[in-house]
Amino acid sequence: MSRLHVHISVDDLEQNIRFYSALFGAPPSVSRDDYVKWDLADPAVNFAISRRGAKTGLDHVGIQAETAEELATLEARLQAAGISGVQQSGTACCYARSDKYWTRDPQGIAWEAFHTLDSIPTFNEQTEPAPASGCCVPAIPGSSCC
Repeated sequence: MSRLHVHISVDDLEQNIRFYSALFGAPPSVSRDDYVKWDLADPAVNFAISRRGAKTGLDHVGIQAETAEELATLEARLQAAGISGVQQSGTACCYARSDKYWTRDPQGIAWEAFHTLDSIPTFNEQTEPAPASGCCVPAIPGSSCC
């Protein structure tokens, strides 16, 4: 079963943890100094927030596939519709290593279809503090946005 993924950039992590924990009725499943995630069964969502100096608000949305086959099906559906995107294999993003297919919707919102392979100990696998950045949305050639 795949699940919806939403990632929001925030300016106050603690205030948002309090809000979303109350909204979801559950504590986060992953909590770092700059990133927090809830993996919920009801509603079926992978909901993440991060405080990394990026513009606050919606960072990206996506669909988390449970298997490589589900990811391939999602990618094939988009390609069959003539929707351009960027494929990434084994990429480090946030605190996970994943295979991904990125695209943008007609409004320019980044969408990722992804299959998580493993967790990683540091944000984007960086060894030094990174400059202010959001998550890992790549440039998407032929997309309707920036």
